[in-house]
Amino acid sequence: MKLSQLEVGEIGIVKEFTDLEMSVKLMEMGCLPGETIKVSRIAPMGDPIAVTVSGYQLSLRKFEASTIILQ
Repeated sequence: MKLSQLEVGEIGIVKEFTDLEMSVKLMEMGCLPGETIKVSRIAPMGDPIAVTVSGYQLSLRKFEASTIILQ
C-alpha cells in the first residue's frame, strides 16, 4: 500500500520507496524505512497531505506520498 492511499488518522510503517531521487529527499526529512507515519490532514482537493513522522509534521504532495510504500 502507498502512503497516498491512507485516510486521515491511519498509520503505516515506511517499507521502501519507488523513486530513487525522491527517496533521498524523503529520507533527509525523516521518512526512513521502519519509521511509523500517520496521516494527520488532507487538503480539500486532496493535495497536499500532512503527515506526522519522527515526531514532527511534514507536508507532502500526493506524488511524493505515492512514492512511499508501507508495510
